[in-house]
Amino acid sequence: MKYLRYFSPFEYILWGGSVLAVVLSFVLCKNHDYLNLAGSLLGATMLIFTSKGNVIGQFMAVVFAVFYGYVSFRMQYYGELITYVGMSAPMAVAAIVSWLRHPHNGKRTEVKIGKLKLWEYPIILVLTAAVTAAFYFILTALGTAQPLWSTVSVATSFLAVALTLRRSPFYAVAYALNDIVLIILWSLAIAESMEYVALVVCFSVFLANDLYGFYNWLKMRRRQSQE
Repeated sequence: MKYLRYFSPFEYILWGGSVLAVVLSFVLCKNHDYLNLAGSLLGATMLIFTSKGNVIGQFMAVVFAVFYGYVSFRMQYYGELITYVGMSAPMAVAAIVSWLRHPHNGKRTEVKIGKLKLWEYPIILVLTAAVTAAFYFILTALGTAQPLWSTVSVATSFLAVALTLRRSPFYAVAYALNDIVLIILWSLAIAESMEYVALVVCFSVFLANDLYGFYNWLKMRRRQSQE
């Protein structure tokens, strides 16, 4: 029973609602890409664990990056492919190491919330700008679809994974911004096929989960500082 009590009633509702929304969009759009469905369900589950500061979420993030990279490749969103497979997946592995090395009170089910030093902020911003500029030219050269939105996605993704690595609650804000960009990106893809409605729903679900993640990490940080 104690394992069932790990998640709060609200978290069960959030996860259940997320799964239901993903499955309904998949069925109603008559989507037959079950890898897409599996990736979306994995992503929703990943985020609820991440919102708890549980390292299991980062293990799931590695697998999700591969799923999402495959979907992006088919749509010629090379920016998403390179970002998730070439950047998000390796940095999720680095985050696994960081989170395992910094458990809260020795509990592997909750990471110790980090606090960025002042000098880290400009470094992260400069690196984000450099990666974004480099990717714009790379994506343009590759002929990726929607290069502008793909480049913005690279910027928000890099910022998100960097803050995740540093165990900052603001990782969730960066991911929420990335979710908004991806909602726009995949909305544009609906002109090609209605099956991409499922991805718009998927990232709308992710947005709700990331907003909750930010709230919960702030709450965890207050509790940890009091302890």
